[in-house]
Amino acid sequence: MRAKTRLNCPCGVHVAGADEDDLVSRAQEHLREAHPGMEYSRDEILFISY
Repeated sequence: MRAKTRLNCPCGVHVAGADEDDLVSRAQEHLREAHPGMEYSRDEILFISY
């Protein structure tokens, strides 16, 4: 199974990481900065990633 390293936030921002851990970290950082109060787990982030 291929690692998921990209996701498109509904706000239009594209988030990419070197690997799944990096993607989750970057996605959570984007959420903190652009969408305060919204939190997603690692599994939720990976579910919407590709």
